[in-house]
Amino acid sequence: MVPLASKKRKRDDVEEDGDGRISFKLSALPQNQLGPVLGQFFLVIGDGGLKLRTPSPVGFPGVRPPANTPFQCYRLKTTEGDPAGEKEFAEQPTLVAAETDDVEFFSNSETASGAGCSYLVAVHDKRTGKTIFRPAPLHILTRQVKRLKAIQSTPVTVSQRIEARNALGATFGTKKAQAAIRARERNKIDVDAMKAVTGNLQSTIEGNTTNLPTQEQAKATADDSRLIPPFNADAERPDDIYPITNIITDSEWNSISVSAVLKAENDRDRAALLPYNRSAWIKQKVQEAFAGRKPSKTNLYPLRSFYANPKLRRETRRKLLFAISSMFAFYNARRNVSHKEKLQERLGGIPATLLDGLLSKFSESARGSTKVHVTQELETNLLTHMFALCLRVDDWATDTTILAGDLSVPVAKVNQLFKSLGCKIEKLTKKELDRRRLPESEANTNWAHLTVPLEFPKARVRRRN
Repeated sequence: MVPLASKKRKRDDVEEDGDGRISFKLSALPQNQLGPVLGQFFLVIGDGGLKLRTPSPVGFPGVRPPANTPFQCYRLKTTEGDPAGEKEFAEQPTLVAAETDDVEFFSNSETASGAGCSYLVAVHDKRTGKTIFRPAPLHILTRQVKRLKAIQSTPVTVSQRIEARNALGATFGTKKAQAAIRARERNKIDVDAMKAVTGNLQSTIEGNTTNLPTQEQAKATADDSRLIPPFNADAERPDDIYPITNIITDSEWNSISVSAVLKAENDRDRAALLPYNRSAWIKQKVQEAFAGRKPSKTNLYPLRSFYANPKLRRETRRKLLFAISSMFAFYNARRNVSHKEKLQERLGGIPATLLDGLLSKFSESARGSTKVHVTQELETNLLTHMFALCLRVDDWATDTTILAGDLSVPVAKVNQLFKSLGCKIEKLTKKELDRRRLPESEANTNWAHLTVPLEFPKARVRRRN
């Protein structure tokens, strides 16, 4: 091996010894001309190709080619304009190959230059006394027995790998690893022994699965267990999805009277007469419900007339606002429902029939106790019932941000409850803004829209990592 710095020497006589009989010289042949090849043995170019010189038994363990084995050097084809064909021979992509009657020899990798060094082959001419050096590529040779080329190796199965790993662990593993291997062997299921009971297992599985519900039955069960008001899944209009009678009974509806609210002179006094008046949403809707013409002194329309008219009647909206205000007040007093007398005194603005209905639907007593309380599920059910009435007042599109502020809960939780009702959380279109007479600043606010056909959110399926 000669350092890379030797490449900088000129292509003429380098040096002569003291007698003048021997000189060293770099080859003057073109750089890309075929030259000598260096492998696990020396190969020198001759008329018949590459001939083997001084074969090394280390390079051919077990299989040693005859000394007269003809090796050939092949240069890989290069595309037009590829600079690889213009490089010197030692740096070009080449392949060395030879074969005998039984074995094929070929190079599987090439190293043109090592780390900080290159390879040179020296040819000494006895007549002139000159030694010519020529860069040579280094080839690592491998072999292939011809009879074994057509035989494909049998792939190793998973069980064979496990057995080999267990054998290795049982011999050289730690005590903990060996104990783990023995435990796995004890817990291993014998498949052959299970064949006798396969029929019994199949019959048992078939017998147990006959009682499983169908997809339609499972969906109906899931719908019945939803913490929302009773609904009509086949409704063709949003008005018919959550009828008022499914939220407020006829007796509770008839117990609501807004005559005192109608006599109030301004919106502030009207809001003060409601059971709960600290809600920005209720104050806004009271102003909308009583705006315009002078409030009528006649009693509110019967409940059935509401269904006869597709539009919400003005008086019905006021009655709905009173019911929503009562639910707001009950929600804020949900921690003190155990004492009915104190609750009635605190919520004096709510009619007794309506308050009894709220207690029966949204509170329960623990087993073996007469003390009632509002559970987390009943609290959620109360909010969804209230939100269903809010959607009706808001013509099936409600600003969830205002309600979240009134309830002091995150907006994300309120949005999730509206989604459980079948709403879609999205922004209002330009047409909706104009119809509702809202400013353009409301275009960036998310609203809960109830549309048909009714679709509930699908359960998320977690993927295994």
